[in-house]
Amino acid sequence: MATRLSSSRLYGHLWGTAESDALFDEPAMLQTWLDILAALARAQASLGIVPAAAAREIAAHARVEALDLEYVAEQTRLTSHSTLGLIRGLQRVLPEGAREHVYVGATVQDITDTWFGTLMRDVGAIVWRDLRACEARLLELAAQHRDTIMAGRTHGQPGSPITFGFKVASWADEVRRHVDRMREGRDRWCAGQLAGAVGALAFYGPDGPELRARFCAEVGLQDPGISWLTARDRVAEFGTVLAMICGTLARIGVEVYELSRPEIGELAEPTPSGAVSSITMPHKRNPEASEHLDTLARLARASSAVLVEGMVGGHERDGRSWKAEWIALPEVCQLTAVALQLARRLLDGIEVHPEAMAAAVERFGGLGSERVLAGLTTRLGRYRAQQALHEVLREEGTTVVDLPDALARRGLATTEEVRSWGTSAAVETAARMVDGVLARAHAARGAEPEIWR
Repeated sequence: MATRLSSSRLYGHLWGTAESDALFDEPAMLQTWLDILAALARAQASLGIVPAAAAREIAAHARVEALDLEYVAEQTRLTSHSTLGLIRGLQRVLPEGAREHVYVGATVQDITDTWFGTLMRDVGAIVWRDLRACEARLLELAAQHRDTIMAGRTHGQPGSPITFGFKVASWADEVRRHVDRMREGRDRWCAGQLAGAVGALAFYGPDGPELRARFCAEVGLQDPGISWLTARDRVAEFGTVLAMICGTLARIGVEVYELSRPEIGELAEPTPSGAVSSITMPHKRNPEASEHLDTLARLARASSAVLVEGMVGGHERDGRSWKAEWIALPEVCQLTAVALQLARRLLDGIEVHPEAMAAAVERFGGLGSERVLAGLTTRLGRYRAQQALHEVLREEGTTVVDLPDALARRGLATTEEVRSWGTSAAVETAARMVDGVLARAHAARGAEPEIWR
C-alpha cells in the first residue's frame, strides 16, 4: 500500500517515471545491495580472503526473490542495524559452508554508498539522454525562429524587440552547460565505497587498496582512491546539478506559462487527447505541464539542500548525513527524471504563434526606444538623451507614443531621423548570437557520445 503520493498508483506519474521507479522500488534496491555483496565476495575470492566456492554460492543465491523479506524486515528491526537483516536473510538461503563468508570485513556504507554510485551512474545515463534530447529540440526551435520578432520583456513589461529564436537559444545554451556538467562530473560521482569501520581498511591489512580496486571494477564504478565515509561532496554535487537542471526546465516552463496567457497568446502547450483543464470552466486551456515543471523544481531544490547539508559530518563516520541521503537522493533523482520527460513532451509539441509576437511589438509602437536612445545619444550625449526621452514619454502620458512626432515637436530630431533610428537592425545582434549558440552546441554534440560513459 502506498503511503506517499510519490508512490501512489493514482499520482505517482507526477513524481517519477516507470524507468526511474525501476531503479528505486524496494525489490530493485535490495537486488542491487545483493549484487554488491556478491561482487564483494568475488573480489575477496580473487585475493584469497574468502574461498572461491563460497563466492560462487553467494553470487548464485543473492536473488531478492529467494529471500524471505518479512524475515529480513523483522531482523532489521530486531538488530537496529541497517543491513544485518539482509545479511541474515541471505545467510538463511546459503549452504552452511558459505554463510560465514558474506560481508566479510565490510560495513553498512560499503553497501549503501556503492549503491549510491550505481544510482548516480544509472540515473545519470537517463538524465544525459533526456537532457540532450531537450537540447536537440531547443536547437531546432532556435534555428526555426532565429528571425521571428517578439517583444523582449524586463520586469514583466515590454522592453526592446528580440527574436523568439534568441529566447530559445538562451534556454539551449543553459542546457548545454548542464550537459557539460554531467560529462565533467561522471568519473567523480560514479565511485564505489570499500572503507571498513573508519575508512582505513584495517580488517584487510595490506590487501585493502587492491581489494577496493577489484571490488569497484566488479560493480562497474571508479575506485575512489580514499574512503569517503563523511566526504559527501559527490552526492551533494550530483543532487545539486540535478536540481539546477530542474531549475532550467522550470525557467522554460514559467516562460511558456506566462506567454500562453490568452491576452498574450504567443505560445501554447500541446493539448493531450482527453485532457481536461477545468471541470467548471471548459473554455480554459491550463498550462499544466509548464506549471508542474516549477513544482518539481521547488521540490528538487529542497532535496538537494538536504544533500548539501550532509557535507557537514563528524569524524570518520556520521549516520546523520547518509541516512538523510537515503530519502533525499532518490527524491531528487525521481523528480528530475519526470521533469525531463515532461519537458521533452512540452517542447516537442509546443505551439508558437509568430503573428501574436509581431502584434505585441506593433501594439507598443515597435519598442524601438532603446535604438532611439542610441541615436539621440550621438547628438545630446548619453545622460541628456536619456533625460529628454523620459520627459517626452512622461509628458505624452499614453502607453503608446508616436515617438518620432513627439521628438520632432520638441526640436530634438526630425521624424525621419527618429524613424531611421527606431527601425534600424535592432535584432541583428540577437540573431547572430543565435548562430553562435547553434554552432557551439552542434560542435559539442558531434564530439560527445550519445550514451553517458
